[in-house]
Amino acid sequence: MLKRLLIVLMMLFCAVNYSQVGGKSVYQFLNLVTSPRQAALGGKVITIYDNDVNQVHFNPATINAEMDNHLSLNYGNYYGEVTYGTAAYAYTYDRHVQTFHAGVNYVNYGKFEGFDENGQPTTSFTGSEAALSFGYAYNVPFTNFYFGANAKLISSTLESYNSIGGAVDFGALFIDEGNDVNWALVVRNVGTQITTYAGNSEKLPLEILIGVSQEVENVPIRWHLTLENMQQWNVAFSNPNRATGSIDGGSSQEKVGFINNALRHVVVGAELFPTKGFNIRLGYNFRRAEELRVVEQRNFSGISLGVGLKMGNIKFNYSYSRYTLAANTSLFGLTIDFSDKRYQY
Repeated sequence: MLKRLLIVLMMLFCAVNYSQVGGKSVYQFLNLVTSPRQAALGGKVITIYDNDVNQVHFNPATINAEMDNHLSLNYGNYYGEVTYGTAAYAYTYDRHVQTFHAGVNYVNYGKFEGFDENGQPTTSFTGSEAALSFGYAYNVPFTNFYFGANAKLISSTLESYNSIGGAVDFGALFIDEGNDVNWALVVRNVGTQITTYAGNSEKLPLEILIGVSQEVENVPIRWHLTLENMQQWNVAFSNPNRATGSIDGGSSQEKVGFINNALRHVVVGAELFPTKGFNIRLGYNFRRAEELRVVEQRNFSGISLGVGLKMGNIKFNYSYSRYTLAANTSLFGLTIDFSDKRYQY
């Protein structure tokens, strides 16, 4: 029954919109990966259910008591001078109220040289954005259904322009313990601008995700499958560098087929030794790979990998994500368990 419901929901979410993803909303930094573990698995994994407090940024339904008193700090370089990072902390009040989660995401775009309309230099400027979140999850009594929400306060400063916004993430998770399968559905960034940059209200980067993961029987591997951007079907665009010329000097745009577009919704990942102190992770993001693919050149865009290493109550995580030959990203993370429980993930 649950599988049929997820299939129906996926068809409904994909049936309407026909525009390209990106460039149509503010606060795009909300879609950046939030931890090395997330990045190494391809990004946007929503089915991890353990004591990883970073997971809540993408699915608040995963908040649970095992996260109690865990603090996580993550930092990475993006392109050029752009840096970004996240922090997360969870606290279990008691067995009735359960666990609360707080987190922050930020991105700093670095320093820019200013010029006027005539090309004359002016003053330099910077840009940065941040989001503060607070989350809570509820387990339906006597079931394996979990529902959660994150409330986010967003601040953005770009040169002399400022904006404040508010958003909510909604998540649902079902754990099939018999088959060790997790199913998840998330609606992210439902909200609005409270104050605008220059009087024009803009949309937030709404996104719907569906995910499933399973730990393979008798093999220490857990695989993850995420379908991203399910709020619209057509996420592809024609790359002008792949246009084909004709004998009369004209050209034809690249045609993106049904299968090619469908695959751009897919993110896959696998984690070796998911419950041990040492982990190896590998992921592949189909949309990133296709959009950054260079004509007649293999550059392995879309691939990501990472490792995790536990040392006592401290966990170190690292990820490397391949974008282009000239630009790749590394993300570093540190998670500390301040509780008396033994570290698990």
